[in-house]
Amino acid sequence: MAANRRIAILGAGVMGEMLLSGLLRSGRGPEDVLVAERREERADEVRQRYGVEVVGNADAAAKADILLLVVKPQDMAALLAEIADAVRTDQLVVSLAAGVTTAFVESRLPDGVPVVRVMPNTPALVNEGMAAISPGTHCDDSRLDLAEELLGVTGKVVRVPEKQQDAVTAISGSGPAYLFLVVEAMIEAGVHLGLPRPTATELVVQTLVGSGALLRETGEHPTLLRERVTSPGGTTAAALRRLEDHGVRAAFLAALEAARDRSRELAAES
Repeated sequence: MAANRRIAILGAGVMGEMLLSGLLRSGRGPEDVLVAERREERADEVRQRYGVEVVGNADAAAKADILLLVVKPQDMAALLAEIADAVRTDQLVVSLAAGVTTAFVESRLPDGVPVVRVMPNTPALVNEGMAAISPGTHCDDSRLDLAEELLGVTGKVVRVPEKQQDAVTAISGSGPAYLFLVVEAMIEAGVHLGLPRPTATELVVQTLVGSGALLRETGEHPTLLRERVTSPGGTTAAALRRLEDHGVRAAFLAALEAARDRSRELAAES
């Protein structure tokens, strides 16, 4: 369905480039994708790296069939004001700004424009992303299918009620940063324990990748997989006991609640 539709990416930051790269890796030609970017230096970089046309926001909105809005939440109102006159009801508008509701986007565009809210994450850069999508008031199943197909080029897609998007933001949107922090801490611990940094890095990264694959391919509960590694009175048990002593579970819960609450605050500030 999305193959014959022109796509505009409005915002060429990290997430915008991630989507652009994924679309081109999926087989789309540079002529099928427009990019809108205000910073001239960044626009030149994207143009040279990917061979796509870089235009203004309103121009991109007028020329494309699907608009991917990839700006910071606090910049969304200004972007919508700039493109509102160019947006049509036969287009699909996809918002990837954390905390910005479909109602907010719809209220600033012509009545009847279909809107989808998305929370992606950065592993989409290597086609291992996780995106959650929610339809707005005027988005029917065919348009939601289109959004799912489009985002599927960068990984997995799930459909959730919009009221769950703040929790999604806390879990998978911000999730890679939590895991990178754990990896960073384990590498530093390895160096502290006497391993060369390259060796510690390889050990930790492959352990993370392998553990993720084990979770996905076996489908088993993480508790069962953890218990298989944990021999009574062994090294793993000693390490886990110390982590529990430091309240790791409670710390994760508090951290994810903070991320969820910040997502809600961004919605109120936009």
